[in-house]
Amino acid sequence: MSNSVTFERYPAAPATVRGAVRASDDVRASDDKAMLKAAADLTRDLNSPSPAIYWADLIGSALVGYGALAGAILLPVTSWALAAAVVAMLALYRAGSFIHELTHLKPRSVRGFRFAWNLIIGIPLLVPSFLYEGVHNQHHAKRYYGTANDPEYLPLALMKPWTLPVFLAAALLAPVGLLIRFALLSPLSLLSSRIRERVVAKYSGLQINPRFRRPAPTGEFRRDWLLLETACSVWAIALIAMTAVGIVPLRAFLIGLGVASGVMFLNQVRTLVAHLWENDGEPMSVTEQYLDSVNVPPPATLPALWAPVGLRYHALHHLLPGLPYHALGAAHRRLCAALQRDSVYHESSHRGLSPLVVKLASTSLRGHSRR
Repeated sequence: MSNSVTFERYPAAPATVRGAVRASDDVRASDDKAMLKAAADLTRDLNSPSPAIYWADLIGSALVGYGALAGAILLPVTSWALAAAVVAMLALYRAGSFIHELTHLKPRSVRGFRFAWNLIIGIPLLVPSFLYEGVHNQHHAKRYYGTANDPEYLPLALMKPWTLPVFLAAALLAPVGLLIRFALLSPLSLLSSRIRERVVAKYSGLQINPRFRRPAPTGEFRRDWLLLETACSVWAIALIAMTAVGIVPLRAFLIGLGVASGVMFLNQVRTLVAHLWENDGEPMSVTEQYLDSVNVPPPATLPALWAPVGLRYHALHHLLPGLPYHALGAAHRRLCAALQRDSVYHESSHRGLSPLVVKLASTSLRGHSRR
Protein backbone atom coordinates (compact mmCIF):
# COMPACT_ATOMS: atom_id res chain seq x y z
CA MET A 1 0.00 0.00 0.00
CA SER A 2 1.14 3.52 -0.63
CA ASN A 3 2.83 5.17 2.31
CA SER A 4 1.58 8.55 1.16
CA VAL A 5 -0.10 11.02 3.48
CA THR A 6 -1.56 14.34 2.37
CA PHE A 7 0.31 17.12 4.17
CA GLU A 8 -0.41 20.81 4.11
CA ARG A 9 2.46 22.79 2.66
CA TYR A 10 3.27 26.45 2.73
CA PRO A 11 1.94 28.51 -0.16
CA ALA A 12 5.46 29.10 -1.44
CA ALA A 13 8.99 28.33 -0.45
CA PRO A 14 10.94 31.16 1.17
CA ALA A 15 13.35 32.78 -1.24
CA THR A 16 16.31 32.08 1.02
CA VAL A 17 15.57 28.37 0.99
CA ARG A 18 14.69 28.21 -2.71
CA GLY A 19 17.98 29.84 -3.58
CA ALA A 20 20.12 27.88 -1.15
CA VAL A 21 21.04 24.99 -3.41
CA ARG A 22 20.83 26.99 -6.62
CA ALA A 23 23.17 29.78 -5.60
CA SER A 24 26.28 29.24 -7.67
CA ASP A 25 28.97 31.12 -9.50
CA ASP A 26 31.54 30.25 -12.14
CA VAL A 27 33.94 28.81 -9.58
CA ARG A 28 31.28 26.53 -8.10
CA ALA A 29 30.18 25.46 -11.59
CA SER A 30 33.78 24.45 -12.31
CA ASP A 31 33.92 22.54 -9.01
CA ASP A 32 30.70 20.75 -9.92
CA LYS A 33 32.14 19.54 -13.21
CA ALA A 34 35.29 18.37 -11.44
CA MET A 35 33.22 16.45 -8.92
CA LEU A 36 31.07 14.77 -11.54
CA LYS A 37 34.12 13.81 -13.60
CA ALA A 38 35.97 12.51 -10.54
CA ALA A 39 32.96 10.48 -9.44
CA ALA A 40 32.83 8.75 -12.81
CA ASP A 41 36.59 8.32 -13.34
CA LEU A 42 37.55 7.13 -9.86
CA THR A 43 34.89 4.45 -9.55
CA ARG A 44 34.89 2.67 -12.90
CA ASP A 45 36.36 -0.47 -11.38
CA LEU A 46 33.72 -0.61 -8.63
CA ASN A 47 30.62 -1.02 -10.80
CA SER A 48 30.33 -4.82 -10.71
CA PRO A 49 28.21 -6.25 -7.88
CA SER A 50 29.61 -9.15 -5.89
CA PRO A 51 27.07 -12.00 -5.82
CA ALA A 52 28.81 -13.52 -2.79
CA ILE A 53 28.35 -10.33 -0.77
CA TYR A 54 24.72 -9.92 -1.82
CA TRP A 55 23.77 -13.51 -1.00
CA ALA A 56 25.70 -13.69 2.29
CA ASP A 57 24.28 -10.38 3.50
CA LEU A 58 20.68 -11.19 2.58
CA ILE A 59 20.68 -14.74 3.95
CA GLY A 60 22.55 -13.78 7.11
CA SER A 61 20.25 -10.84 7.82
CA ALA A 62 17.13 -12.94 7.18
CA LEU A 63 18.33 -15.79 9.42
CA VAL A 64 19.13 -13.41 12.27
CA GLY A 65 15.87 -11.52 11.76
CA TYR A 66 13.55 -14.52 11.69
CA GLY A 67 15.49 -16.28 14.44
CA ALA A 68 15.18 -13.24 16.69
CA LEU A 69 11.49 -12.91 15.80
CA ALA A 70 10.95 -16.51 16.88
CA GLY A 71 12.72 -15.69 20.12
CA ALA A 72 10.52 -12.65 20.70
CA ILE A 73 7.42 -14.81 20.19
CA LEU A 74 8.52 -17.86 22.19
CA LEU A 75 10.24 -16.17 25.12
CA PRO A 76 8.18 -15.03 28.11
CA VAL A 77 7.54 -11.29 28.35
CA THR A 78 10.91 -10.16 29.68
CA SER A 79 13.70 -7.84 28.68
CA TRP A 80 15.15 -10.74 26.67
CA ALA A 81 12.00 -10.93 24.55
CA LEU A 82 12.15 -7.18 24.01
CA ALA A 83 15.82 -7.40 23.03
CA ALA A 84 14.98 -10.21 20.58
CA ALA A 85 12.25 -8.04 19.03
CA VAL A 86 14.71 -5.15 18.57
CA VAL A 87 17.25 -7.47 16.94
CA ALA A 88 14.52 -8.85 14.68
CA MET A 89 13.50 -5.35 13.67
CA LEU A 90 17.06 -4.28 12.83
CA ALA A 91 17.95 -7.47 10.95
CA LEU A 92 14.71 -7.62 8.95
CA TYR A 93 15.07 -3.92 8.19
CA ARG A 94 18.49 -4.63 6.74
CA ALA A 95 17.21 -7.58 4.73
CA GLY A 96 14.23 -5.55 3.54
CA SER A 97 16.49 -2.70 2.44
CA PHE A 98 17.69 -4.86 -0.44
CA ILE A 99 14.48 -3.88 -2.24
CA HIS A 100 16.38 -0.69 -3.05
CA GLU A 101 19.23 -2.64 -4.62
CA LEU A 102 16.78 -4.66 -6.74
CA THR A 103 15.73 -1.51 -8.58
CA HIS A 104 19.33 -0.82 -9.62
CA LEU A 105 20.72 -4.30 -10.28
CA LYS A 106 21.05 -5.12 -13.95
CA PRO A 107 19.23 -8.27 -15.07
CA ARG A 108 21.19 -11.45 -14.34
CA SER A 109 24.00 -9.55 -12.59
CA VAL A 110 23.18 -11.49 -9.40
CA ARG A 111 21.23 -14.45 -10.72
CA GLY A 112 18.15 -15.50 -8.77
CA PHE A 113 18.51 -12.70 -6.24
CA ARG A 114 15.21 -10.95 -7.05
CA PHE A 115 13.26 -14.22 -6.84
CA ALA A 116 14.96 -15.22 -3.59
CA TRP A 117 14.46 -11.80 -1.99
CA ASN A 118 10.74 -11.87 -2.77
CA LEU A 119 10.45 -15.42 -1.45
CA ILE A 120 12.38 -14.71 1.76
CA ILE A 121 11.35 -11.12 2.53
CA GLY A 122 8.99 -9.57 -0.01
CA ILE A 123 6.08 -12.00 0.27
CA PRO A 124 6.31 -12.82 4.03
CA LEU A 125 6.48 -9.11 4.95
CA LEU A 126 4.01 -8.05 2.21
CA VAL A 127 6.50 -5.72 0.54
CA PRO A 128 6.97 -7.39 -2.87
CA SER A 129 9.53 -5.82 -5.16
CA PHE A 130 6.93 -4.43 -7.58
CA LEU A 131 5.98 -1.87 -4.92
CA TYR A 132 9.37 -0.23 -5.51
CA GLU A 133 10.40 -1.22 -9.01
CA GLY A 134 9.14 1.35 -11.48
CA VAL A 135 8.61 3.82 -8.62
CA HIS A 136 12.11 4.39 -7.32
CA ASN A 137 13.45 4.77 -10.86
CA GLN A 138 11.49 8.01 -11.26
CA HIS A 139 13.15 9.40 -8.13
CA HIS A 140 16.45 9.17 -10.01
CA ALA A 141 15.18 10.65 -13.28
CA LYS A 142 16.94 13.99 -13.76
CA ARG A 143 13.81 15.77 -14.90
CA TYR A 144 11.60 14.32 -12.13
CA TYR A 145 13.65 14.58 -8.92
CA GLY A 146 11.99 16.92 -6.43
CA THR A 147 8.99 17.63 -8.67
CA ALA A 148 5.36 16.53 -8.53
CA ASN A 149 6.36 13.53 -10.69
CA ASP A 150 8.80 12.26 -8.06
CA PRO A 151 7.00 9.60 -5.97
CA GLU A 152 9.65 9.76 -3.24
CA TYR A 153 9.87 13.49 -2.62
CA LEU A 154 7.98 15.89 -0.38
CA PRO A 155 9.32 19.38 0.43
CA LEU A 156 9.20 18.60 4.15
CA ALA A 157 11.50 21.50 5.05
CA LEU A 158 8.98 23.89 3.47
CA MET A 159 5.92 22.38 5.14
CA LYS A 160 4.35 23.18 8.47
CA PRO A 161 6.17 21.70 11.50
CA TRP A 162 3.37 19.29 12.49
CA THR A 163 3.85 17.38 9.23
CA LEU A 164 7.12 15.87 10.49
CA PRO A 165 5.70 13.82 13.40
CA VAL A 166 2.69 12.85 11.27
CA PHE A 167 5.09 11.71 8.55
CA LEU A 168 6.82 9.41 11.05
CA ALA A 169 3.69 8.18 12.80
CA ALA A 170 2.05 7.15 9.53
CA ALA A 171 4.72 4.47 9.06
CA LEU A 172 3.60 2.63 12.18
CA LEU A 173 0.29 1.82 10.46
CA ALA A 174 1.89 0.66 7.21
CA PRO A 175 1.81 -3.10 8.05
CA VAL A 176 -1.94 -2.88 8.71
CA GLY A 177 -2.34 -1.01 5.45
CA LEU A 178 -0.42 -3.70 3.60
CA LEU A 179 -2.66 -6.39 5.08
CA ILE A 180 -5.71 -4.48 3.86
CA ARG A 181 -4.08 -3.90 0.48
CA PHE A 182 -3.41 -7.57 -0.22
CA ALA A 183 -6.09 -9.39 1.79
CA LEU A 184 -9.00 -7.12 0.83
CA LEU A 185 -8.27 -4.72 -2.02
CA SER A 186 -6.50 -7.24 -4.27
CA PRO A 187 -9.48 -9.65 -4.33
CA LEU A 188 -11.99 -6.79 -4.62
CA SER A 189 -10.07 -5.32 -7.55
CA LEU A 190 -10.81 -8.50 -9.50
CA LEU A 191 -14.50 -7.60 -9.42
CA SER A 192 -14.28 -3.98 -10.57
CA SER A 193 -12.06 -2.26 -13.12
CA ARG A 194 -12.62 1.03 -11.31
CA ILE A 195 -11.33 -0.41 -8.04
CA ARG A 196 -8.42 -2.01 -9.88
CA GLU A 197 -7.40 1.29 -11.47
CA ARG A 198 -7.44 2.97 -8.08
CA VAL A 199 -5.50 0.17 -6.39
CA VAL A 200 -2.80 0.28 -9.05
CA ALA A 201 -2.59 4.08 -9.18
CA LYS A 202 -2.67 4.89 -5.44
CA TYR A 203 -1.98 1.74 -3.42
CA SER A 204 0.77 -0.06 -5.29
CA GLY A 205 3.88 1.93 -4.52
CA LEU A 206 6.21 2.65 -1.61
CA GLN A 207 5.88 6.39 -2.12
CA ILE A 208 5.55 9.49 0.03
CA ASN A 209 4.22 11.93 -2.58
CA PRO A 210 0.40 11.86 -2.34
CA ARG A 211 0.05 13.45 -5.78
CA PHE A 212 1.84 10.63 -7.56
CA ARG A 213 -0.32 8.25 -9.57
CA ARG A 214 1.19 5.02 -10.81
CA PRO A 215 0.48 3.86 -14.37
CA ALA A 216 -0.71 0.32 -15.02
CA PRO A 217 2.12 -2.19 -15.58
CA THR A 218 2.76 -3.63 -19.01
CA GLY A 219 4.64 -6.50 -20.64
CA GLU A 220 6.82 -8.83 -18.61
CA PHE A 221 6.68 -6.52 -15.60
CA ARG A 222 2.88 -6.90 -15.52
CA ARG A 223 3.27 -10.68 -15.39
CA ASP A 224 5.76 -10.50 -12.53
CA TRP A 225 3.54 -7.99 -10.71
CA LEU A 226 0.48 -10.24 -10.91
CA LEU A 227 2.40 -13.30 -9.73
CA LEU A 228 3.80 -11.47 -6.73
CA GLU A 229 0.49 -9.78 -5.94
CA THR A 230 -1.30 -13.13 -6.03
CA ALA A 231 1.27 -14.72 -3.71
CA CYS A 232 1.03 -11.81 -1.26
CA SER A 233 -2.77 -11.89 -1.38
CA VAL A 234 -2.90 -15.62 -0.64
CA TRP A 235 -0.40 -15.21 2.22
CA ALA A 236 -2.23 -12.20 3.74
CA ILE A 237 -5.61 -13.97 3.65
CA ALA A 238 -4.10 -17.18 5.04
CA LEU A 239 -2.35 -15.31 7.87
CA ILE A 240 -5.54 -13.52 8.92
CA ALA A 241 -7.56 -16.76 8.68
CA MET A 242 -5.00 -18.78 10.68
CA THR A 243 -4.98 -16.11 13.36
CA ALA A 244 -8.79 -15.99 13.46
CA VAL A 245 -9.10 -19.75 14.03
CA GLY A 246 -6.19 -19.93 16.48
CA ILE A 247 -3.62 -21.78 14.36
CA VAL A 248 -1.42 -18.71 14.70
CA PRO A 249 -1.68 -17.42 18.29
CA LEU A 250 -2.91 -13.85 18.54
CA ARG A 251 0.15 -12.96 20.63
CA ALA A 252 2.49 -14.19 17.89
CA PHE A 253 0.52 -12.28 15.25
CA LEU A 254 0.65 -9.04 17.26
CA ILE A 255 4.38 -9.40 17.98
CA GLY A 256 5.05 -9.97 14.28
CA LEU A 257 2.90 -6.95 13.43
CA GLY A 258 4.76 -4.89 16.02
CA VAL A 259 8.17 -5.85 14.62
CA ALA A 260 6.95 -5.04 11.10
CA SER A 261 5.74 -1.63 12.34
CA GLY A 262 9.17 -1.05 13.86
CA VAL A 263 10.83 -1.88 10.55
CA MET A 264 8.57 0.57 8.71
CA PHE A 265 9.10 3.26 11.34
CA LEU A 266 12.88 2.91 11.21
CA ASN A 267 12.77 3.14 7.44
CA GLN A 268 10.65 6.29 7.71
CA VAL A 269 13.18 7.84 10.08
CA ARG A 270 15.88 7.06 7.53
CA THR A 271 13.72 8.55 4.78
CA LEU A 272 13.22 11.70 6.87
CA VAL A 273 16.96 12.43 6.75
CA ALA A 274 17.79 10.99 3.31
CA HIS A 275 17.39 14.47 1.81
CA LEU A 276 17.21 18.05 3.01
CA TRP A 277 13.76 18.32 1.33
CA GLU A 278 14.31 21.97 0.39
CA ASN A 279 13.23 21.90 -3.25
CA ASP A 280 10.04 23.76 -4.12
CA GLY A 281 9.03 21.58 -7.08
CA GLU A 282 11.24 22.99 -9.83
CA PRO A 283 13.56 20.68 -11.82
CA MET A 284 17.09 20.51 -10.40
CA SER A 285 20.51 19.88 -11.89
CA VAL A 286 22.48 16.79 -10.89
CA THR A 287 24.62 18.87 -8.52
CA GLU A 288 21.55 20.45 -6.92
CA GLN A 289 20.06 17.00 -6.43
CA TYR A 290 23.32 15.90 -4.82
CA LEU A 291 23.34 18.88 -2.45
CA ASP A 292 19.75 18.14 -1.45
CA SER A 293 20.76 14.57 -0.54
CA VAL A 294 22.66 13.25 2.46
CA ASN A 295 25.79 11.21 3.20
CA VAL A 296 26.44 10.11 6.79
CA PRO A 297 29.91 8.54 6.46
CA PRO A 298 32.26 7.25 9.19
CA PRO A 299 33.33 8.01 11.88
CA ALA A 300 29.59 7.93 12.66
CA THR A 301 28.73 4.32 13.57
CA LEU A 302 24.96 4.27 14.22
CA PRO A 303 24.10 4.88 10.54
CA ALA A 304 25.16 1.27 9.94
CA LEU A 305 21.94 0.36 11.79
CA TRP A 306 19.46 3.00 10.63
CA ALA A 307 20.84 3.43 7.10
CA PRO A 308 22.06 -0.08 6.13
CA VAL A 309 22.92 -1.57 2.73
CA GLY A 310 24.70 1.56 1.52
CA LEU A 311 21.91 3.99 2.43
CA ARG A 312 24.30 6.02 4.56
CA TYR A 313 25.83 7.20 1.25
CA HIS A 314 22.54 8.40 -0.22
CA ALA A 315 23.95 11.55 -1.81
CA LEU A 316 26.76 9.57 -3.45
CA HIS A 317 24.15 7.08 -4.62
CA HIS A 318 22.39 9.92 -6.45
CA LEU A 319 25.64 10.69 -8.25
CA LEU A 320 26.33 7.03 -9.07
CA PRO A 321 23.02 5.12 -8.87
CA GLY A 322 24.47 2.06 -10.59
CA LEU A 323 27.21 1.52 -8.02
CA PRO A 324 26.51 -1.56 -5.83
CA TYR A 325 25.97 -0.83 -2.16
CA HIS A 326 29.12 -2.61 -1.02
CA ALA A 327 31.29 -0.31 -3.17
CA LEU A 328 29.94 3.02 -1.92
CA GLY A 329 32.29 3.24 1.06
CA ALA A 330 35.36 2.74 -1.11
CA ALA A 331 34.03 5.25 -3.66
CA HIS A 332 33.47 7.83 -0.93
CA ARG A 333 36.99 7.42 0.44
CA ARG A 334 38.49 7.80 -3.03
CA LEU A 335 36.54 10.98 -3.73
CA CYS A 336 37.38 12.48 -0.34
CA ALA A 337 41.08 11.84 -0.97
CA ALA A 338 41.05 13.15 -4.54
CA LEU A 339 38.89 16.27 -4.24
CA GLN A 340 39.98 19.55 -2.64
CA ARG A 341 38.55 20.66 0.68
CA ASP A 342 36.44 23.31 -1.03
CA SER A 343 34.86 20.80 -3.42
CA VAL A 344 31.07 20.72 -3.39
CA TYR A 345 31.32 16.97 -2.77
CA HIS A 346 32.04 17.45 0.93
CA GLU A 347 28.94 19.60 1.50
CA SER A 348 26.60 16.60 1.55
CA SER A 349 28.43 14.84 4.39
CA HIS A 350 26.67 15.13 7.76
CA ARG A 351 27.52 13.99 11.27
CA GLY A 352 24.54 11.84 12.17
CA LEU A 353 20.81 11.44 12.64
CA SER A 354 20.14 13.97 15.39
CA PRO A 355 21.76 16.99 13.68
CA LEU A 356 19.84 16.22 10.49
CA VAL A 357 16.49 15.99 12.30
CA VAL A 358 17.25 19.25 14.14
CA LYS A 359 18.19 20.95 10.87
CA LEU A 360 15.00 19.82 9.16
CA ALA A 361 12.79 20.83 12.08
CA SER A 362 14.55 24.18 12.41
CA THR A 363 14.13 24.95 8.71
CA SER A 364 10.43 24.11 8.94
CA LEU A 365 9.98 26.23 12.08
CA ARG A 366 11.81 29.21 10.55
CA GLY A 367 9.63 29.03 7.50
CA HIS A 368 6.52 28.86 9.70
CA SER A 369 7.61 31.85 11.82
CA ARG A 370 8.09 33.99 8.70
CA ARG A 371 4.43 33.52 7.77
